[in-house]
Amino acid sequence: MKFLSVLTFAVGALASALPHEKRQTANDFVNGGCKGVVMVYARGSTELGNVGTLGPSLERYMDGYFPNNFAMQGVEYPADLASNFLPDGSNAEAIRTAKNLIERVYNQCPNARIVAGGYSQGSAVISNAVEQLSDAVKARVDGVVFFGYTKNLQNLGRIPGYPRDKLKVYCNFGDMVCSGTLIITPAHLTYLTDTPSAARFLRDAVQL
Repeated sequence: MKFLSVLTFAVGALASALPHEKRQTANDFVNGGCKGVVMVYARGSTELGNVGTLGPSLERYMDGYFPNNFAMQGVEYPADLASNFLPDGSNAEAIRTAKNLIERVYNQCPNARIVAGGYSQGSAVISNAVEQLSDAVKARVDGVVFFGYTKNLQNLGRIPGYPRDKLKVYCNFGDMVCSGTLIITPAHLTYLTDTPSAARFLRDAVQL
């Protein structure tokens, strides 16, 4: 319980540790339909909205690369702390929700380029969701970015069954989450500066 209390404090402090963008909920695909590039993104534990603190920054850079042709879609899931301790790093409902979103984009938007991403628990959500996709759907996912990947050690820096060159993992020096633990250090809270690089990676992966 002491460890969980420390985790709660540290992750909860993320909201004040990082500057906020205006929008922390993004439902561009669900509410607005297809775009040339659609991103499914899962926020970290206890973050606000459905894209948290890093999602809006990613969205801003991707909008710049694909003006009026990019949709950011957040994964609606509880993002509770306790789910981090489950074997998959999140709960089955969250993973199923993310998987279903990617499949909806695949089915409804045959010409869209699909990308995905996640921070902390959200990285585990997306990793499991992508791993569970059929080969046909998985092949349409052009790129994935993770920040503070909670299954980094367990999955050897990969998404099982997904091409390594389509995944970019950002793990700060000293981020113990990336070393197979759930101990939150300051290094886990400083990924906002990596969003420009992540957006460039996704832009290059899409190659419209």
